[in-house]
Amino acid sequence: MASPPESTKVSLRQRLLARIRERWPQLATVKVRHHGAFAYVTGELPDGTVLPLFRLRYHGSATTWGFAIYRASHDDYENSILPSGHPSGTPQEALDCACRLYLNDITAWRQPPTN
Repeated sequence: MASPPESTKVSLRQRLLARIRERWPQLATVKVRHHGAFAYVTGELPDGTVLPLFRLRYHGSATTWGFAIYRASHDDYENSILPSGHPSGTPQEALDCACRLYLNDITAWRQPPTN
């Protein structure tokens, strides 16, 4: 798969920044590094600590990306399933999943009730 266009790269970062403002005040910012079809996302805490979080794989859509969680124990990325049960999803879903793990926020695992 080809690299995402520049507009998609900008959109990805904007979506992630909006989500940290909405849900993850523990993060000061997120940084996104692109390499080919991959986007590597790290979070930065207010004290400057950098946390590798996850990798996204571009599949031709700005809204749906493949997901791989960063494994600190192996210093690598493992293709993973999101809480939705799918291997691909929105960048916001990927951020939520990784932050639930690395920011140790158990309240984030609760799903809102469905009617």
